[in-house]
Amino acid sequence: MSAVGIALSVIRFYEILIFVYVIMSWFVTDARGGVLSDLHRVLGTVCEPYIGLFRRILPFALVGGSGLDFSPFVAILVLQVVALLVAGAF
Repeated sequence: MSAVGIALSVIRFYEILIFVYVIMSWFVTDARGGVLSDLHRVLGTVCEPYIGLFRRILPFALVGGSGLDFSPFVAILVLQVVALLVAGAF
């Protein structure tokens, strides 16, 4: 496997981690404890530094009285653009 293939695999894996983290945030609360809560906490440790970059820039969108956080979507979109640039460069 080439260096480009490894880089693309790492980017795709990180996209999946972010997606799983976001989906888990809808259902898992850390107050309950347990394996899922521990997994969510670990994913937060891995994903939040990157997502936080976009969260500082993007405001919450108010929809129906509740806020929507688009920063994970933008974070994944940026990773996809980086993957395209890496794949296109080589």
